[in-house]
Amino acid sequence: MASNISVIQIILLTILATLCALDAYLFAGFQLSKPIIAGFLAGIIMGDMETGLIVGATLQLMVLGIGTFGGASIPDFASGAIIGTALGVVSGKGIEFAIGVSVPVGLLLVQLDILARFIAIYFTHRADKHVERGEYNKMSMDAWLTLIPYGLSRALPVGLSLAFGNSVVKLVLDYAPDWLMGGLKLAGAVLPVVGIAILLHYLPVKKFAPYLIVGYFLAAYLKIPMMGIAIVGLIAAMIYYKNISNKVAQPVGFDGNENDEDEDEEE
Repeated sequence: MASNISVIQIILLTILATLCALDAYLFAGFQLSKPIIAGFLAGIIMGDMETGLIVGATLQLMVLGIGTFGGASIPDFASGAIIGTALGVVSGKGIEFAIGVSVPVGLLLVQLDILARFIAIYFTHRADKHVERGEYNKMSMDAWLTLIPYGLSRALPVGLSLAFGNSVVKLVLDYAPDWLMGGLKLAGAVLPVVGIAILLHYLPVKKFAPYLIVGYFLAAYLKIPMMGIAIVGLIAAMIYYKNISNKVAQPVGFDGNENDEDEDEEE
């Protein structure tokens, strides 16, 4: 069922988006920039933790193994999870709709991230001049000022999207064609599979194919919950680790009969 988003919720979600943008620079230990964490917190704010977790976890699958190095930018699925969760709860259209909204938002915010990095260069050049003059206090201030563009690049789009979210969502739902809404739901249903496929691309699937088959069998045929499958996976990982540890510890050419050979030589 559709609901309304309050001013307090908009403010809290905007602050959350800002903190997610600054996470890599200030709060790396909290991992706020991870979509699953952002979606979880957005779900708490919106009063629908389940939707937030599912949206965030789905987007998390798409960024596992992906990092930003140097000046590279990657899709901001943390902000996408925030907006998608909020609009999904407000619209009452379900999780598929929320995920379908989150992905284009995350891709769009890549451009704003590039713009924020471009603006931050201004403060970086100012800091270089302060270093040449020995004005280290001013250099430190410019370093802090570089965070402002990053925060605003997330706060403004999230805040504006949510501020006009009720009217925009209602307008979209009233006038959007069925093929568009159906396409968003279909994309939301397919994206988890895409995320898993991306994850498998980075994993040694051929080497651990039996484990993959066992996991699929447990989920598809035995209908074991994810926690149960996770426990089975943990046990398999412990057994595998113990086996490779024993191989590393065992000397090359060791066959367990060294003592017998020594006794034969003494005789």
